[in-house]
This record gives sequence, C-alpha cells and structure tokens, in this order.
Amino acid sequence: MSPKFLFLQQFIRHPRMVGSVIPTSDIAIHALLDPVDWQDVRCVVEYGPGTGVFTRRILERLGPDARLIAIDTNPMFVSHLRQHIADPRLICVEGSAADVEAILAREGFEAVDYIISGLPFSTLPPAVADDIAAATARAIRPGGQFLVYQYSRFVLSRLEANFANVAQGMVWRCIPPARLFWARKGNEAGAALSDAESLAVA
Repeated sequence: MSPKFLFLQQFIRHPRMVGSVIPTSDIAIHALLDPVDWQDVRCVVEYGPGTGVFTRRILERLGPDARLIAIDTNPMFVSHLRQHIADPRLICVEGSAADVEAILAREGFEAVDYIISGLPFSTLPPAVADDIAAATARAIRPGGQFLVYQYSRFVLSRLEANFANVAQGMVWRCIPPARLFWARKGNEAGAALSDAESLAVA
C-alpha cells in the first residue's frame, strides 16, 4: 500500500484523529522546521507522524547521536514507519501524546528539546487536548519549543496558556493553507522568539 493511499484510508476510517485528507506539503514542513537550530538537538518527539512525511525531514536534520521519538495512536501508521524507515535514531511508539512524559522516561530521557505536532487539536476532545498541551509543556526542557502545524487557530489558546512565548506563521501555497506555531518554554535558555521565526511563511 502506498503512503498516500494508506493516509487516505486512515483519514476515511478516523477523520477526527488524522485531521486532513492529504499529508502535509513540503512547503509547510520546511517553513516549520527551518527556523530551528538543529546543531545541539539531542531528542525530538513527533506527535502523529502518520506515514512519515515530517519524520523523514526531521531525520535529515538530526545529528548522528540524536533521537526522534514518533508517537501515534494508530497502529497502521506505527507499523508503516517501522517497516519503511530504517534509521536507528527513530523510535516508533504506539501510544497517546498525553503520555509523553512516561514515554520519555521509558526511553531514558528526562526532557526533550523539541516536540513537533500535527495533531488536529480542533477535533480532539477538549479534555484530551488540554492534557496533551500541559504534558507537552512539562516534557520540554527550558528554552525548548513546541512546533505545531494546523489548519485553524484553535490550538492557540492552549499554547498561550502553557508557554511563555508563541509566534505564528502562515503558509498559503499548500492545500489547505497551513498555520504554523512556535511555542517556547520559558526564558531560561534564550530570549523570546525572534521576528524571523514568526515570518517563516511561504
């Protein structure tokens, strides 16, 4: 089964969890990831990796000793990633993003540098969305960031409630247009998000 057909199949079966009929475009992926300084990154978590369009781009940027933990509730997507991405830096986990702290502890990490999410916050049960946002803020190291791509502004209030600084961007050259968010945890390891990050649009 091709990645695009698998993605479409799972959207038809679980539209509220997958959130989009097509995978995220390369334009949106680069716009979200390019502002990140990947040089000193040791651990990244991805929520809802699906068929791995973001996963592959993250791995291209990670150093040889870094780790990417991809968490998805859908066993079909987890199985697809394990079969089609042969990279020792990738750890695929079938589970909930709300359990990110326990998953990190199980893999030997106290905190994570970045968490990247395409979960459709607008269709998640409110209590689940709240739990994920709060757990994410606790799991990220001071100065780390939560990078989010969405098709609405629904997630913004949860980001502002849990993070000190939130910058936004918009990618118009994809269908549908994507909203991007960079939420930084605290000011301990750096200043507020720069204008360059908020302008990462295409």
